[in-house]
Amino acid sequence: MLKMILDPMGGILLTNDGNAILREIDVAHPAAKNMIELSRTQDEECGDGTTSVIILAGEILAQSLAQLERDIHPVVIISAYNKALKESLEIINKISVPINTSSDEEMLSLIKTSIGTKFVARWSDLCVISRFKPFALLQRKKMD
Repeated sequence: MLKMILDPMGGILLTNDGNAILREIDVAHPAAKNMIELSRTQDEECGDGTTSVIILAGEILAQSLAQLERDIHPVVIISAYNKALKESLEIINKISVPINTSSDEEMLSLIKTSIGTKFVARWSDLCVISRFKPFALLQRKKMD
């Protein structure tokens, strides 16, 4: 669903991109600034998942606050999160499936999955082909 945002200059921005929305927000609180930086970093590194990472981080902060209010020391909370991270990464490594980057079919499926969450989803087949063909050509030239 698209959101309408008024920027400081009075311009209108229509987007469903979490990072674009957060870029337009002026905040003073350090935690809020960290959340915006987290979204920006997610966008730069992965190009997707900005809303998901903000929701996840917000829930982690909410759960941390609940533990702090129970007088649990911050070091204990951080240690528990580090243990959860380690266990999560182990599970991810167990269930992950390797992708054959030489397989056009697998790469097209991967790209289509990513594009499916975007505004251009209705043109996903066209977008997938337009994104994949140059990539495939570059990969094949590197192999030659």
